[in-house]
Amino acid sequence: MGLLALKTFRHGVHPPEAKDETSGSPIRQFPFAPLLVLPLIQHAGKPSLPEVIEGQEVVRGQRLARPDGFMSVSLHAPATGVVRKIGLCPSISGRMVPGIFLEPHPASTQEVALGEPCPLETATPEAIVAAIQEAGLVGLGGAAFPTHVKLSLPDDKPVDTLIINGAECEPYLTTDHRVMLEQRDDVVMGIRYLLRVCRAERAIVAIEANKPDAARHIQEGLPDDLPASVEVLRVKYPQGAEKMLISALLGREVPSGKLPLDTGALCINVATAAEIGRLLPAGRGIEERVITIGGPAIEHKGNYRIPIGTPLRFLLEQVGVDEDVNRVFLGGPMMGAAAPSLDIPITKGTSGVVAFTDHAAAATHRKIYPCIRCGYCVDACPMLLNPSQLGILALNEEHERMADEFHLLDCFECGSCSFVCPSHIPLVQQFRAAKATVRKARQQAAAAGPTASKEAPA
Repeated sequence: MGLLALKTFRHGVHPPEAKDETSGSPIRQFPFAPLLVLPLIQHAGKPSLPEVIEGQEVVRGQRLARPDGFMSVSLHAPATGVVRKIGLCPSISGRMVPGIFLEPHPASTQEVALGEPCPLETATPEAIVAAIQEAGLVGLGGAAFPTHVKLSLPDDKPVDTLIINGAECEPYLTTDHRVMLEQRDDVVMGIRYLLRVCRAERAIVAIEANKPDAARHIQEGLPDDLPASVEVLRVKYPQGAEKMLISALLGREVPSGKLPLDTGALCINVATAAEIGRLLPAGRGIEERVITIGGPAIEHKGNYRIPIGTPLRFLLEQVGVDEDVNRVFLGGPMMGAAAPSLDIPITKGTSGVVAFTDHAAAATHRKIYPCIRCGYCVDACPMLLNPSQLGILALNEEHERMADEFHLLDCFECGSCSFVCPSHIPLVQQFRAAKATVRKARQQAAAAGPTASKEAPA
């Protein structure tokens, strides 16, 4: 089958992949920073509740904070050491958030404390979901949505297909690529756990065509008794988005305002599946994750298993960074977020660190011109929206109209429109701000309740 005959979705773009410098780099263990910073909110939902105190000695893998309700997960110690402080710490949002400051013991062997195993052979779906929450697992592709919540399936929405997302379409990032090559057994075990929970008829491991070694390696490692297969997809951004995968693989469209679950499909990132397969049999919590460190400003590019809580400044010092470094992204350059400070830590949702020099960043700092209605953004949008019209409405602050008439909330901020815009309009940033305004207004309206009569009393 030719490359053009491979399955894909409508529209999309082709940014430079920039993966060659790290795709062949095996995963290496990263050293412990002198101080690890652990925000209690590293996921969508409510922050974890600390169950340690300042001055307490802890063991690597020990639970430091418990879930605060359903939309929350546990937090575990990335290293054996002492809790130096519980207080506010910097975050990717630019705000200070509650966190735990952990000082690793330099002389410790850093053996991991094991918990209660969740054996696949005897565990019920409910027990597996509970074990995933206890392990602190969230979506490792970048969304950081609690995995156990995603797996808590309503009875009226059965799943027929489990999709393991190994597309990794974001430029520079090769984390999932290396996980598929080096943790195949963990991926297979994770699929077994996931199929037990969602009761799907089959699993599909979706991999873009620029990772033929990973596709071949996974296919060769799938046991005969596992209803799973590998599907190679055309290379196109944002192929790895859930809605795009469902469209490409199953020919199903997620309705506006609905979830992938409404199509009978469940999507789980391949690194998340690997961690499920690695952690649950041993009763462990997630205390580290694989991250790609790359970009023009990085000297020692590669893939590293990094303790969660590692400060960005320490990370860059260890790998070496060009003195002309201009911007550092957590995640990739298309959907990642620019770091507001080098004091923020690596969290569970950090899939990559990409640094650019002054020279590399200069090409993206171009003058913004008015929209010329060329339609490039319309042709690029994978959600078939009209970014040009949305951009004009955003400038006029017609946010509710953007949401009601032009489906603003269907935008998942992939950045394809901004990438192709010849006027260099920061469309995705405009949409992100508009969505925040709409959601805040609707939350305030819901909290206010029914509108009281505006008529004056007689």
